[in-house]
Amino acid sequence: MAPETVEAPPRPRVARARDAVRRHRWFLALVVAPLILAAFYLWGVAADQYRSEAHFLVRAQGASRPVASGLSAILGGTGGAAAADGALEANSVADYLTSHDVVETLSARIGLAQRFARPEADPILGPGSGPMTPEELLRYYRRQVSVHYDPDTGITALSVRAFRPGDAYAVARALLWLGELRINAMNARAYGDGLAEARREVAGAGDALRRVQGQVARLRRQTSDADPSRTATAQIGLVSTLTADLATARAQLGAARAAVGPRSPQVQALAGQVRSLEAQVAGQAGRLAGAGIGQDLGNYEELRLEQDFLAKRYEAAAASYDQARERAQRQQLYLVRVVDPNYPTESMYPRRWLVWGTLAAVLLVAYGIGWLIVAGVREHAA
Repeated sequence: MAPETVEAPPRPRVARARDAVRRHRWFLALVVAPLILAAFYLWGVAADQYRSEAHFLVRAQGASRPVASGLSAILGGTGGAAAADGALEANSVADYLTSHDVVETLSARIGLAQRFARPEADPILGPGSGPMTPEELLRYYRRQVSVHYDPDTGITALSVRAFRPGDAYAVARALLWLGELRINAMNARAYGDGLAEARREVAGAGDALRRVQGQVARLRRQTSDADPSRTATAQIGLVSTLTADLATARAQLGAARAAVGPRSPQVQALAGQVRSLEAQVAGQAGRLAGAGIGQDLGNYEELRLEQDFLAKRYEAAAASYDQARERAQRQQLYLVRVVDPNYPTESMYPRRWLVWGTLAAVLLVAYGIGWLIVAGVREHAA
């Protein structure tokens, strides 16, 4: 007769649980424990955060965006070209809105640090209860505020997170206002720089024209003549007329001497007329040369020529200035609000289930990979 098999007494539940814990200690330590801690933080400690979002774009006056059609529309080939207008300015505005200058301005105007350090703020990942240095405030500000430029659409998305709905809304509105101020400052500088050279050219041409006009006025005062050119022309005409009369009188005198003799009263009268004309011609010619009319006329004509040249230069500079002003006005930039900041009514952060699920997936994958590596090492060692 075969001996009876004696069954082992059942082990207590505590012992079985202890064995299970011992066998799965690494899984519990590396996966379960972190998930429990994460759940405790997300649902028991982490504070609700509210998000206010706004969209805007930067464009120039009268700028038009080409419409894609056909194959270009399917492939999106014109998207980059369409969004290129104002891209540099939009990126510069986005960079400015995350700079220390904006943080200082917001701190002075709306109390940025106080809005982030609310009593209901996150005690672990929040700004803390003590005062923050400017560098700490800037780092935390960049965690809570994001400014993203989309090169395909040309639209900049602004997002602000805070622990109170009113704080997120106030910061978003202030940032849009600062962005508009930045665009206005860029316009003012571009407008001034674009017109500076044209304005200097107009001023230089005007100064030179006024200088020459002053010289012309002084020459007129010195000569007591309003128009030296006309006076010299009249004087030269008078000398020419007297010279012609003298030539005629001399011809008549020669004919009379040949006809009636040198002692004739007619010849004596003609000789007197010739002497009188010779004296007049000599006197007027001496006046024309001795009084400096020729030199005054040369100076006057030189000044008038320079005056005409500078007047044309001034007109050209004024026309260039008008063109530069019109061009600068056409290049003015505008911040167009596509979507105004919203006043949040429901907390969007932290995304508890998303964060916890992502952490669980990462831990499980990491644990699985580690378990496979350890099992492979043990198998090769055996």
